[in-house]
This record gives sequence, C-alpha cells and structure tokens, in this order.
Amino acid sequence: MAEPSRTEQRKAEHVNIILNENVSAEYNYWADVHLVHRALPEIDLDDVDVSCTLLGRKLDAPLVISSMTGGFGMGREINESLAKAAAETGVAMGVGSQRAALEKPELADTYAVVKDYDVPLRFANLGAPQLVPQEGKRAYGLEDARRAMAMVDAHALIVHLNFLQEVVQPEGDRRGRGCLAAISRLAARLPVVAKETGAGISREVALALKRAGVRGIDVGGLGGTSFSAVEHYRAKKESASLKERLGATFWNWGIPTPASIVLADVGLPVIATGGVRS
Repeated sequence: MAEPSRTEQRKAEHVNIILNENVSAEYNYWADVHLVHRALPEIDLDDVDVSCTLLGRKLDAPLVISSMTGGFGMGREINESLAKAAAETGVAMGVGSQRAALEKPELADTYAVVKDYDVPLRFANLGAPQLVPQEGKRAYGLEDARRAMAMVDAHALIVHLNFLQEVVQPEGDRRGRGCLAAISRLAARLPVVAKETGAGISREVALALKRAGVRGIDVGGLGGTSFSAVEHYRAKKESASLKERLGATFWNWGIPTPASIVLADVGLPVIATGGVRS
C-alpha cells in the first residue's frame, strides 16, 4: 500500500483530534436564541409540512448534513453512514474537501460512496485557497470542479472559505489574492455555494459572493467546531510552537452563527451551520 499523502494524513488527523479533544468554541451563541411561543397556532398538526426546496431540490426537512470529511480510510465509513442517514430522512449532504482525491485518485471511493444512496441534494467540495496558485501548487479550475462533482454525482459545488484554518495550519496555504474572481468563474458555469468553516460570513463578504454569482451561502459561523483549535492540536503535536499559539489565539475568533445568518441575508438561500445541537 502506498504511503499516505500529506493531505490524506491531515484528514485522518482532523477526525482523530475532533474525536479525542475538546475543539468546540468556548460559547455556543445558539444558547442566546429563544423562539417565540405561538399560543394560538390556527393550524392543525396534521397540516404542518416542514419540507422545503433548496437549489431546486425537494428536501423532507430544511436540514443539511454539512461537509465534514473524506480522503482517508475511515472517511469512507463516515460518509457512507451520513449518506445513509440523509437518504432515509430526505435531507441534503455535502462531503468534505475533495482535494485529497484530486491529488490521489484512489481515494475517490471515500467520497463516491455517497452515490450509493438516494440523497436528494448532494454537494461536492473544494477549497477557495486551492482555486489560486499556492507555493509549488497549481490552481484548481473548472475541470477540477467538474471532476469533484462527477465523483459524488453532485447537484452543486461547495467552495469552502477556510483561510483562518489555513493560516493556523502548520503546512497551510497562505495566498488568498484572486479567490473571489476564481469563485466567480466557477459560478458562471456551475451551481456554487460558498461556505465558511467556523468563523462566519459578514454582510460585506455575502454581498461580494452574491455579485460573484454564487447560488447560496453556508455561514459556517462561530459556536461549533473551531478549526483553529483543531490545527492548534496538530501544531502542538508537530512542535510548531508559533502555529500552536496562533491556534489558541484564534480558537474563539469569528462571527457567531446566529448573527451571521442575519448578516448573510442578501437574497440568497442561507444555510446555518456552526454549533447547531439537538
């Protein structure tokens, strides 16, 4: 068996850290949200319908299993379990960044397993930093995006905005100039949803993404998993002391999810990930 790539190894480390360390934001801002009770509903319970349409696809409930993982052995098992649940409940699902499979095609199965289940809305996933040239690495373009979508028979492509994570990550990509234009080029040809990964979306960024042509925004706000915290633990293991301190500094950085939902309301569908608990 071939040695795991750096990306493949990183995917495994992320899951291992999340399973074994506390990487949640210090405060979950959903605790500040209280729903107003309706004492006089004027509707029969049997008439309540929670189904919805997202990007032209019918969902049985307004829920999305957000992009998490793939690209290493255990990732296949996780994605299969999530796809099975999504199919049974009629909700949407995204896979984690498919960069690992683009670099190493034999890892495609860890994502493609979702095609075995009737998930009503499937999202492929690429990172915004990888849409521009990084040091020693080419930029991903339209054909790469199409490969990622074909891999999971996706209805749309998530482009995740994880620049904070990349800066904290010991081997992270540091270049961000030109990403908005790259997103716009993809959005002109493919249905694209922009997604943050734990630090939220401001109104300025939401408006810029709308002008770029994205079809929806996943705010990925502060309150749930902190990828600064995840990378803090990776840096600690690698004795990268500066990155370790940086991860601790930005552990609780970002726009809380409930606030980001309001800020990102610019006339596009909004997906509210970040700290949602049942």
